[in-house]
Amino acid sequence: MIDRRAALGTMSGALLAASLPHPLAAATPRKAPRLRIGDTVGLVAPASALTLPWELDRAQHWISGMGLEPKLGRHVREQDGYLAGTDVQRAEDYMAMVADPQVRGIFAIRGGWGGARILPLLEWGMIRANPKLLIGYSDTTALHLAIAARAGFPTIHGPNAASRWERESWDSLWRLAFAADTPVLAGAAAEQASGRTGRTISSGTAQGRLLGGNLTILSTLMGTPYLPDFDRAVLFLEDVNEDVYRVDRMLQQLRLAGVLGKLAGVAFGQCTRCNPEENSEAGFTLDTVLDHHLGSLGIPAFAGANIGHVTNQQAMPHGVRVELDADARTIRLLEPVVS
Repeated sequence: MIDRRAALGTMSGALLAASLPHPLAAATPRKAPRLRIGDTVGLVAPASALTLPWELDRAQHWISGMGLEPKLGRHVREQDGYLAGTDVQRAEDYMAMVADPQVRGIFAIRGGWGGARILPLLEWGMIRANPKLLIGYSDTTALHLAIAARAGFPTIHGPNAASRWERESWDSLWRLAFAADTPVLAGAAAEQASGRTGRTISSGTAQGRLLGGNLTILSTLMGTPYLPDFDRAVLFLEDVNEDVYRVDRMLQQLRLAGVLGKLAGVAFGQCTRCNPEENSEAGFTLDTVLDHHLGSLGIPAFAGANIGHVTNQQAMPHGVRVELDADARTIRLLEPVVS
């Protein structure tokens, strides 16, 4: 259980920590173990409340169908406003899964908003000492980025447990989490399977640590101690229900903060329901904004990868070295996600 006074102290300490280097030890962190058929995995709700009656049943159904044993967090059915319980309750659920020796990995049941609120309450020393694969996307980006910054081991940006697990999503998760494979992701085959055509923004190849996720959540963490170092990283982004001017504003924030200028390459996935209507007076399309911000960097960049709030979403590694090929529009792993 998390002591409430200790939690408040942790929040105060986090303000000081924001001006200090990320507290990673010199030794390379251990990777989380791969998943195996029959493993127990934790199901937690670190963000929005599970307000739809089918969410929890569907999450357990999918996880069981993967050959895994789902273990529910104690507070996943709680509701505090629009959140799945209080910040302390949600942090307790996550830390309980980290501390449980029977739990091999952790799935977020859904996204929404709220993951960033629990970051100061998590016990980062314990998380680093007990690396467990985290799987989820959208708001779960806050946890992916914080783990990369504060614990150092890779995770997987993929469907949440209650998402629709189409074949493409399941196949990519299997290769990353179960087989410890180093596949080539995105590319023409994935575009054809999804019915979406990508495009090269700037040609070339680049290698670096793959980091990113939901653009809105990434921009929310700017200036905090929960953002990893993007020096020579390969950035991937996705979002949903954002007006083009808001995407422009968030990319400009990344530019002004120096993030875009550090990168080795960029892959922009899908921004679902982000383009203006045909008769809109907005003036800019999403492609125009991406070309302005990413095409001007002088590094390999492409758009249209099947990453984000879409069907047949590919599970993507987070925190491992990859090679991005902007002309082929692919991301090739150079190391496995798990041990």
